[in-house]
Amino acid sequence: MKFWNREKETMPREELEKLQLSRLRETVKRVYEKVPIYRERMDAAGIRPEDVRSLSDLSRLPFTVKKDLRDTYPYGMFAVPMTDVVRLHASSGTTGKPIVVGYTQKDLDDWSEMIARQLTAVGIGKDDFIHVAFGYGLFTGGFGIHTGAEKVGATVIPVSTGNTARQLSILTDFGSTALCCTPSYAMYLAESAKNAGLTGKLSLRAGIFGAEPWTEEMRREIEAGLGIKAYDIYGLTEVMGPGVSYECPEQKGMHVNEDYFIVEVIDPETEQPLPYGEKGELVFTSLCKEAFPVVRYRTRDIGRVSCEKCACGRTFVRMSKPMGRTDDMLIIRGVNVFPSQIETVLINLGYKPNYQIIVDRKNNLDTFEIKVEIGEENFDDTVTALVRKEKEITAAMQSILGIQPKITLVNPRSIERSEGKAKRVVDLRHLHD
Repeated sequence: MKFWNREKETMPREELEKLQLSRLRETVKRVYEKVPIYRERMDAAGIRPEDVRSLSDLSRLPFTVKKDLRDTYPYGMFAVPMTDVVRLHASSGTTGKPIVVGYTQKDLDDWSEMIARQLTAVGIGKDDFIHVAFGYGLFTGGFGIHTGAEKVGATVIPVSTGNTARQLSILTDFGSTALCCTPSYAMYLAESAKNAGLTGKLSLRAGIFGAEPWTEEMRREIEAGLGIKAYDIYGLTEVMGPGVSYECPEQKGMHVNEDYFIVEVIDPETEQPLPYGEKGELVFTSLCKEAFPVVRYRTRDIGRVSCEKCACGRTFVRMSKPMGRTDDMLIIRGVNVFPSQIETVLINLGYKPNYQIIVDRKNNLDTFEIKVEIGEENFDDTVTALVRKEKEITAAMQSILGIQPKITLVNPRSIERSEGKAKRVVDLRHLHD
């Protein structure tokens, strides 16, 4: 088993928790002194930095939510002078003002350390050519992976997103051995490689995918299509970017870099902490970030955390693949619908998980449509065949979801993608409010 930093990654729990407490106390003190919104919230809650004497005291601290970050746009959450900030990243801002985050040089060094742990864990190192098809720019994906790949001594190919024909040419000609991108784009690359007659002709052996939800069924599709082993990586702009947690070869959850973050699971309704193994909302507190520390940031991702010992030897807790989001869950005619359920149905029926959910409201009644891209393997342009396929998908969706959607089959690559991500949900109901 390979480690980038064996001492930290296999640290005894007692020693790790001592380190976490020390760093937590420093972080709470810093945000109280440097970030007005944290000071106001803590004063309102009747807690001061010196009151944090144990890790259990973390639950006494107020939560941070995305609205806080938007309300303080652009730099109101920063804990260092802008002269110490060497890089800015930001969310897309598709649902409001973007979230702007900053990094000091130490923050960037820590970030590359996290990525180096992931790469080393899955056997990627100085002999590899890493094809980075995450977006470069304000999106954290491209640069996040890039610097960690350089840290382990690999040859980095910073392709970024788009121009799939060029991507395939580079994958072939440059001898790329590892692919890093969103899972939906990995699926698209696999389809395009098949159409170009490149199946089995690429040098790829591993892929690291993240930035959007994906199921185990989708993992198997990607592995079969590209002939690789696919690994999950987790992160979000507000907390750091990719690398907050990562899969080891055991693939029984993603190890949280606990020397850099504390993860909690809470009941999203009561906001009370839940024990290990219980499903709830993931909440992160950064322990080392200088420019943009966050305390108890509610991710809205639903998952579980396990403290059971991993066979790989790492002592960091493991989080599950996110099982949905509290804010991405759609309530349609009183029924809870998660995109991951739709993805599973499509894969089980032999379709690629390229789809879009469109929810609208007509005559005060919710409408529910799922557009499904139909690939060559499913293609039959006869009216009878298309009607049969739509009925088959409709019946399967109704069985799983408990609600009947309208199924619309659309041409390949006709669903909008951004930063390599598929745009899964279009909810138009707010236009009628």
